[in-house]
Amino acid sequence: QVQVVESGGGLVQAGGSLRLSCAVSGRTFRINSMGWYRQAPGKQRELVAVISSAGYTEFADSVKDRFTISRDNAKNTLYLQMNSLKPEDTAVYYCNVNVAAPMGGQYDRWGQGTQVTVSS
Repeated sequence: QVQVVESGGGLVQAGGSLRLSCAVSGRTFRINSMGWYRQAPGKQRELVAVISSAGYTEFADSVKDRFTISRDNAKNTLYLQMNSLKPEDTAVYYCNVNVAAPMGGQYDRWGQGTQVTVSS
């Protein structure tokens, strides 16, 4: 089984920074893409940023130039550096990993989420 655990959330003032981490453990034959999603109260979950196994990245327009996504493949860990935070970034942030199965196919695993609150 694959476990996904986020950490690093918290309360920060507007303009501040936070760094989220996502640790993946268990039977990880191969991790494909890894990504961060967020869900604000009353809104649908949305993509924040994603990084492929080769290091290609994609960001939501709302976070471009403020957030950076990176991964440490040796540690099976994903990071999200968030700078210049805004109140509208307040949400629960979820880590998603796409894992290749040894016998073929692939599947997604989600973490439990970490709360990020940005005060104005």
